[in-house]
Amino acid sequence: MATDVNKKAIVDGLAVSAKTMLKAAELGEKLASSVDRIYLVGCGAPNRIMLGLEYWIQHLSPSLEVRRYFPAEFIAQSPARLDKRTVVLLGSKSGTTPETVAAAEFLKGKPCLTVAVTQMEDLPLAKAVRHPFLVGETNEAHTGMFMIMQAFVGGLLAGKDKWPLQAKLMASLANLPQAMADTQEGNDKRAAEEARIYKDDRILYEVASGPMFNTAYVFGVCVLMEMQWMHSYPIEAAEFFHGPFEIVDQNTPMVLMLGEDPSRPLMERVVRFCKKYTERLVIYDSKDFEMKGIDAAIRAIVAPYILEAALVRIAQRLAVWHNQPLSTRRYMWKTEY
Repeated sequence: MATDVNKKAIVDGLAVSAKTMLKAAELGEKLASSVDRIYLVGCGAPNRIMLGLEYWIQHLSPSLEVRRYFPAEFIAQSPARLDKRTVVLLGSKSGTTPETVAAAEFLKGKPCLTVAVTQMEDLPLAKAVRHPFLVGETNEAHTGMFMIMQAFVGGLLAGKDKWPLQAKLMASLANLPQAMADTQEGNDKRAAEEARIYKDDRILYEVASGPMFNTAYVFGVCVLMEMQWMHSYPIEAAEFFHGPFEIVDQNTPMVLMLGEDPSRPLMERVVRFCKKYTERLVIYDSKDFEMKGIDAAIRAIVAPYILEAALVRIAQRLAVWHNQPLSTRRYMWKTEY
């Protein structure tokens, strides 16, 4: 049987991040007047956290330039504008991701400012940057990294563009751990049934738009592909009708994820289509979740993490059906690659 939801462990696992994000927000506001652009550098799940950051900076800031990179591509491209008015934000849960550490080392000696989010201060990534921010040892590192990065970006927006919602953002981020714990508990019964329905499938498609694609990617790739070896493929709603929708028939298993950001109409179009052509449809809409303690003006920003908390219970139940714990790996950390 899957373990019960441990709400205390979720909240306690994000306690360090909740403290660290205050320092990150302070630094963001302090640097704001001297920064014209921010480059976001990370692999895998950190890169998808950054997708959300990129989305909101582009939507909210008339003055900040933002670019998002995978570390190896960042080094290969060697952007020309790594000047003193550029801040590079790097992220790696382990702090040892070779490409991300190499990117931090690549930046040494350049005039840009470097900031990183990782677990502990003795890790290579933390040692390679000017401003390391730490989530501590935790099973909730993905959310912890988001809290710190979003607080830093909020500080930049508040200092540079007089963004009026920074106080509401910080209060909402402080309440996010409990809201996620409540969401996991509240969705457990539904997740158990959905895992039972999907237990024999080896193919699953996830569709989302805007910052919610972070959740589609983390659930589909970082969990189901990496940990359950499923042929799980996340699709961006903006691309869905340009090829991917041709795979949909009455037997195609799909998970659709809707947020509350400006990209929502893209997903509503996907929902309308899929309801016509497949019977195997699971829809997760952030509007269906209470998000206690999250300000109404901030719901769209944190919605991907609320849905992630709901969906993780499906993965935990699938792991039981598959007799394959989520800690299982075939190649990662076991062989050269």
